[in-house]
Amino acid sequence: MNTTHKNTSTGAPLSDEMVHKYSCAVTLSDLEIFVYPELLYSLVLANIMSPLVWQWRDDPWFAKIDKLNTYRKILRLKQFIMDQYDFNLDLDSWGLTHKDVELNRFRTVMDPEVITRSNALFGYTGDKYYFDMNIRRHFGLDKYDSDIIPYWKTETVEAMDAFRYREGYANGAGECVSLSTLYAAALYIVCGIPLEQIYLMATPLHSQNFVDVRDGIITNNRRIVTNNMWFNGTALSARAQRALRNEQITMVAHSSGYIHSVYPEASIDADTYANFSGKLIEFMRTELNEEILCNFLRQHLELQECFQMQHERHGKSYWVALEKVYRCEHGSSFRVGDRATRDKLLDEVDEYDFFPEPLEGRIDLERFEVFFKRYPRADLDKQEVQDALRQEFGCCGKSATLIEDLQSFIEITPRLPDYASKRPATSSSAVELQPGMERDEVIQALLKQREFSSMVETAFYVYRDMNLCDWEPFLLAALERNPVCIEGCASLDDAGVIEQLQKLTPESIYTEQRLAQPDEVWNFQRGDGVERALCLATIFRQRHPDQRLELDITPNQAVLKTETGEVAFESAKGLHFNKIL
Repeated sequence: MNTTHKNTSTGAPLSDEMVHKYSCAVTLSDLEIFVYPELLYSLVLANIMSPLVWQWRDDPWFAKIDKLNTYRKILRLKQFIMDQYDFNLDLDSWGLTHKDVELNRFRTVMDPEVITRSNALFGYTGDKYYFDMNIRRHFGLDKYDSDIIPYWKTETVEAMDAFRYREGYANGAGECVSLSTLYAAALYIVCGIPLEQIYLMATPLHSQNFVDVRDGIITNNRRIVTNNMWFNGTALSARAQRALRNEQITMVAHSSGYIHSVYPEASIDADTYANFSGKLIEFMRTELNEEILCNFLRQHLELQECFQMQHERHGKSYWVALEKVYRCEHGSSFRVGDRATRDKLLDEVDEYDFFPEPLEGRIDLERFEVFFKRYPRADLDKQEVQDALRQEFGCCGKSATLIEDLQSFIEITPRLPDYASKRPATSSSAVELQPGMERDEVIQALLKQREFSSMVETAFYVYRDMNLCDWEPFLLAALERNPVCIEGCASLDDAGVIEQLQKLTPESIYTEQRLAQPDEVWNFQRGDGVERALCLATIFRQRHPDQRLELDITPNQAVLKTETGEVAFESAKGLHFNKIL
């Protein structure tokens, strides 16, 4: 490959390694982000530069948002994202590749054995929970043979929005990394939260954010989870906990840098990481009290059958099975563990579920009021408390692992990368963007920082403004990693492919001088002339690998020249470029 391409920020030659790395910033596959961890935060910065998120501030939904406190702002943002985006993990969206191809691509950067142990696409079984649940089947990977795997690409906000153009989608869509990076950008732009308070956490199978406001907030796909919600025992909270409970946190990304479980260097600021680690650990633990015990029972359905509740009706006592009370919680604002609303919840239980005598073999939940008066700080590390709890559950034959299960419920220890085992990165620079900056100010600030920060430099390749980036990485990604357009036109001859591309909606999903990749053009059935010409080049390169192809781009036109003729498309991108592919 030509090694004379220029680094746009410094003017220095772009090596083969840099061409490949920057091309990964364009593709943004799961594996590419794992190998090049700075790309995770680069996508946040690209979304911050995007005009789409800035337009949210003009939406009526965010009118007067500046008058809300920080938590209310985040709730407002959460509902907007819930309404506008779907969680999407359709592994066919971005096509298929081969394990050996992907492993060979990164062989000089990371040991293939490390990748195989750590990535779900390669049969990841690093944690017993996911091994037991057959992770490949869970994510739909079992339909592929052992060598063929899907590209698991992360979407920019533009690609997320463009899912509305696909059949079967009414909203935008994205997978977990797409949603976490979109959340981070929107928290900064819409809610005015400093980037220093936002941490991105990636495990082998999931991506979440920890936002350092109040007692902490975790973004989980489209939803948010507060400290109280973390311990409420609902199915939603259990799903939100799943990755942090069962997986090693592979990387943490922040405006000051990142830390990765594999690499020996860490660029994140040491004090910042210590602050984050302490607050995350604190977020994931609570004290045992009556309300938390009721939340524990909400999650452990098998234990509900050991309990009953007493309730006064018309001056008489009646008893009801606890599982029927929990069932009534659905759709109600009242909760079993909330003494202030418990009677109101019991009033909502169907009268036919009550009995005039205590249910045989069941424990009255009310007895735990006495227990927690006796042990107001029920420390499960103390043998006395453990013995007392076992006695309270004594007649329940399903409590053999009670103490272990309770300890697991009230305290999760996140498996974070160990900073003490890392050496500080010799050349790293924090991203500095102040809250309240306007979009143009953000872009100008990042342009000044790109020479000193790898996260900022790669952010411009994620952003894909071709006046600010070398073309070679974009072309490499386009020609090598866009199988959807190739598969999509497999039944068409060359003339049919040209006709199909000429019929597409002639507009890009990206504004300004930014470009879509060929599979984005095909998936969303639209593209500027430059994008459609490059899509045609990708298809022809696969069909006619020995044929000479030349891409000639002028401000109003893009022409693909082949050995048999030329195909021209009108363009509104205003770009100049010429390249023999």
